[in-house]
Amino acid sequence: MIMLTSKELVEKIMKFEGCRLEAYQDAAGVWTIGYGHAHGVSQGDVITDYYAKEFLKKDISMAEKQVLALGVCKTQGQLDALTDFVFNLGIERLKQSTLLKVIKADFPSEEIIRQFRRWVYANGERQPGLVARRRWESIRYFEPSKRLDDVQKWVEKGEDAASVEEVEDDEYLEHFDYE
Repeated sequence: MIMLTSKELVEKIMKFEGCRLEAYQDAAGVWTIGYGHAHGVSQGDVITDYYAKEFLKKDISMAEKQVLALGVCKTQGQLDALTDFVFNLGIERLKQSTLLKVIKADFPSEEIIRQFRRWVYANGERQPGLVARRRWESIRYFEPSKRLDDVQKWVEKGEDAASVEEVEDDEYLEHFDYE
């Protein structure tokens, strides 16, 4: 599986989410398991560490594809920040957000940061974990690119990710230790 998100993002998601091998309800009341996996999870579900990491890879990949389809990322930092946002909140929330509108309209960085930092509530309560997460996303969004400069070009051309030599899977996969 080719991933364009950085190893840094994977580590941050693992830290923000934590890993719980038994299903639990998150701050918003959603049944969740592993590293924030919420699709098809029910009370009483139990998984292994291996499956927690497999779900994480698939969930990051899905969020990344949804973000890339928006056509707004020009840097690695932007891809990582928006992928984390979508991983946490879902693509529909991003699509309907003022955050995406200000990004598309090329607003000043202060306004983009302000929009990231509005998304810190679950069930009407300010969540310290979401404050930290949005802070990281707003900082990461403005960090320079390491390898994303050509991504928009090949996405627009419809090329297969495997044909882009700059994108390496090894760095991402080495993070997952299955031993």
